[in-house]
Amino acid sequence: MLPSLEEISRKRRILGLTQKELARLAGVSQSLIAKLESGKIDSSYTKVKAIFDALEQLEIKREIQVKEVLHNNVIGVHKNAFVTEAVQLMKNHGYSQLPVFEGERVVGSVSEKTILNQILNGKDLAQISMLTTSEIMEEVFPQVGEDTPLSLISSVLQLYPAVLVSKKGKVIGIVTKADLLKMLP
Repeated sequence: MLPSLEEISRKRRILGLTQKELARLAGVSQSLIAKLESGKIDSSYTKVKAIFDALEQLEIKREIQVKEVLHNNVIGVHKNAFVTEAVQLMKNHGYSQLPVFEGERVVGSVSEKTILNQILNGKDLAQISMLTTSEIMEEVFPQVGEDTPLSLISSVLQLYPAVLVSKKGKVIGIVTKADLLKMLP
């Protein structure tokens, strides 16, 4: 179902477009845009849909994409590394979570929460430090492409502490909740 015709004018103005520019992008006449915005005519579904499609494409293009906020240097830990190594990496880099790798392939994740849960489950620190990350790791962080809109991953980050960014199957970056906070003015 299409939005109401009043949305055309509102969205056009938000995007900073003239009626003529929108008409060119949608493949319709400028006079049609003017008449729709003034409420003088009701147009065919096909033409109105073309206008809304053009507006939507512009909104998507102008939206911030993941590639603009990702960290290119992904710090991770090998699945056979001891938990103490993962803790040391987190301390050294100021991270609270890390992806777990086997070669270049991500096989899980480990976080401060993961390690603290081991303590809360009754294991002593010496016992935990001798575990490998594969023995305590959790599921892999979700992965998205670098062109994914930031609005999409913001909802994913409500469920996961991080999102990995991949290109052609290879991890090229990471975005965390802290990165979203950095976007605030």
